[in-house]
Amino acid sequence: MTTEHSRSALERLREYYDHEELICPECGYEDADGSWQSETDGDVVEYHHECPQCGAVRSHTLNVHED
Repeated sequence: MTTEHSRSALERLREYYDHEELICPECGYEDADGSWQSETDGDVVEYHHECPQCGAVRSHTLNVHED
């Protein structure tokens, strides 16, 4: 069983986006089966989701390291 403490903060953030941000602000389509994708280069994490209805792309970018 996975608990909140065994998942990273970045995993929990993606789960938040999957739960709260799957309604497209452009066309209103709810992508109930969709999920946000993430990519990282070690310094920056980018989450993105493409609406399957209209193709609008949304993203969130996080800097992992402070300068």
